Formats: sequence, C-alpha cells, structure tokens
Amino acid sequence: MSIAIADSWTELDLDAMGAKARLIGFDLDNTLARSKMPMHDDMASALAALTHLTQVAVISGGRYELFVRQILTVDAFRGDAAYANLHLMPTSGTRYYRFEDGGWRLQYEQDLPEADRMAARESLERHARELGLWEAHTWGERIEDRGSQVTFSALGQQAPVDAKEAWDPDNAKKNALRVAVAADLPHLLVRSGGATSVDVSGRGIDKGYAVRELARILGIGVGDIIFIGDRMDPNGNDYPAAQAGVMPVRVHGPEETLEVVRRLTGILRG
Repeated sequence: MSIAIADSWTELDLDAMGAKARLIGFDLDNTLARSKMPMHDDMASALAALTHLTQVAVISGGRYELFVRQILTVDAFRGDAAYANLHLMPTSGTRYYRFEDGGWRLQYEQDLPEADRMAARESLERHARELGLWEAHTWGERIEDRGSQVTFSALGQQAPVDAKEAWDPDNAKKNALRVAVAADLPHLLVRSGGATSVDVSGRGIDKGYAVRELARILGIGVGDIIFIGDRMDPNGNDYPAAQAGVMPVRVHGPEETLEVVRRLTGILRG
C-alpha cells in the first residue's frame, strides 16, 4: 500500500495532529540525534518536557544499549523526563522496554532462530563482497547479530557520522544489497536501515508491527499516534509505521525534529 507523505513538516496541520495525538513516536538516528551520537542538550530537554504532556515512544533499528547512550544517560534528559510515559522499542520494535520498579524492564522480544541469523549473516557478507560494498577500512563491527535482527553496517558500527552520510547519499548501494539478500531469504524481512545499513528481521516485524503493538498495549488507535522519522521513503525503515496508519511526519535531521517537538509541546500545553 503506497502512502503519500508530505516532504516537509511545514506542509502539515500540526495543530490538528497534536489535538488528536495520544502518543508521539520517534525514530532515533538522524531524527532525535545524529547516527550513534547522544542527543544534544536542547533536544534532550525538549523531549523530556514532552514526556510530561503525553506518551512518547522511540522506535529504532539500534540495540537497547544505544538507547541508553543516546537518550537515557544524557544529563538534560535523565533528570527531567517522566519515565512512566516513555516507551523504548529497539531493533525496529522487536523488543519493548518500560520503566518499572526503578529500572527498564523488557516487556517482549521477537528473536530470530539461530539458523535464520546464520543465513542472514552469510548472505549479507557474500552479496556485500559481490557488489563491492565490503569496504577495506571500517570502524567497528560490520555485521551485528542483535538477536531479533541482523544488521550490516558497511563502514562499521562506530563509523564517523560524516563518513556514513557520504557513503550512499541516494541509497542505491543499500537498495542493491537489500534486493540481493531478500532473494536469498524470502521468509524474512530485509530492509534498508540507517545511512549505511541493511537490516534482516522476522517478516512482519518492523516499525509497523511496533506501533500496532504499542497501540494495542495502551488501548489507543494507531491513527492516534504521530510518528516522526527521517526515513519515510518507501524503502526506508520508518515507512512501515506510516503504512500501519500513524500520522507520519518526515524530517530531515535532528534540527527539524527539534522544531516539530517544540511546536507540538506548545500545542499540547495550549
């Protein structure tokens, strides 16, 4: 199902969306923060303030440990956020954490069988080499087994942000790898992830699954959720949330996200 998504948040009626919303969801990398980097203090403060006004979810392809580093340990966030209203969904929503009894507790997980994870790792490496995407120099782990998701990062997990953003600006490299791996693994979901990554997970387990599950758990409609992300194109990993029926907001980096958060905060306070 094809979804028409505004290219800029300035084209949207945020007043109407904010009045309807019962939860505001976010992608993490290049939405709340630059890839693998902690949120800036202004974003952290704005997001913390938002948690006092409504339910907030973060749904990202990254592992839980990145949520801790990029969000939870940022001083401007951890001292002010209303954790009871915060929902953390790492690895594209295949895991879900809530704050209970003084800590973050795993609510569910959707791990892949070991045989599927091994097949995903083999296919990703083989096709990356065939396509000339197996770079000679990388920063950190290139293929990461996240249990519920296997992720290929062309430049390594710890690559500098500038190098990541310059590697595949038109997404052609990632899309070629995605198509090749998907042909090997038709029973699994293969999606373009972040700036240099391709993710393999269970079919039907994506950000669309995540927002539907969250809506069910909270007793709200998927259409009552605003979801904000930078990868709202049909090959992007935020697009399934739009297909599920959320109110989608496309942003082009954390600076735009901050503007949207401040605007929604004003609407909710009003």
